[in-house]
Amino acid sequence: MDLESVMAELLASRPAEFTAARDEYAARARRAGDKELAAAIAGLRKPTVAAWTAGLLARRRPDEAQGLLQLGEALRTAHRTLDAGQLRKLSHDQHVVIGELARTARALAAKAGQAVSEPVLHEVEQILHVVLADRDVAERWAAGRLVKVPDAVVGFTGLESEPGAAALDSKPVAVPASAATRQTSSRARKADPARDTERVRRERAQAARSELAEARAEADQLEAASAASQELADSEAAAVAAAEREVEAAKERLSQTRSASAKAAARQREAGRAASKARARVKTAARKAEKLTSAEG
Repeated sequence: MDLESVMAELLASRPAEFTAARDEYAARARRAGDKELAAAIAGLRKPTVAAWTAGLLARRRPDEAQGLLQLGEALRTAHRTLDAGQLRKLSHDQHVVIGELARTARALAAKAGQAVSEPVLHEVEQILHVVLADRDVAERWAAGRLVKVPDAVVGFTGLESEPGAAALDSKPVAVPASAATRQTSSRARKADPARDTERVRRERAQAARSELAEARAEADQLEAASAASQELADSEAAAVAAAEREVEAAKERLSQTRSASAKAAARQREAGRAASKARARVKTAARKAEKLTSAEG
């Protein structure tokens, strides 16, 4: 057991199962005497539902994930070379692809037993937008190592224009509205503290709503699992009761059979004794008849 394999196992499990599984792995490492590994495992962070859902897409749909990574590379190349026409086309493509992939991720999560609310779906889309723009995030996403929604970015990170490239006369690559809003708010922060405070309040409220939606979804899943477990327990209890009734009925039939067998054996013994007496009488009568015959002669 090593940290990488444990991390892969934990991030592949549903968020609701993460903590218990992590604690079990940490306990197993402690029992094996590997305190360093146990501490590292115990420090692993539970992924948000959005990060887990995006990671599920990368694991279950590697071809689609590779396509998104290739689109990101194409966007970076177009941005680096300042190819306005290519940027406009790819900018349109990214919105179509991200929407389709986010819906696919939601469906995969549902099949795995994890509900994805609308706020969480928007966070999945934000993750995929950042995957296109940030190579480091893209690598962590493709490896299934994201545990939270990364900060939104404007444009592309780590790129430099090729020497001699002309400035674009078109608008920059489209980015999520939330990222653009944060950039605008950042510029306005010095000019209007009240607006900045309101922005922070809205962001915190949105985060709280997302957490509430995730908590409700997890609670619904746990309640459904509990109901299913109760139904199974009731079914098993009914089966046990039926089996016990069958056993009691079998015992009763066995008792009756034994009683009938005992009575039959008693009758057989009586019949045997009666037959013995009858044979004795026959022998006695035969001797008498023989004596009478001899006397007459």
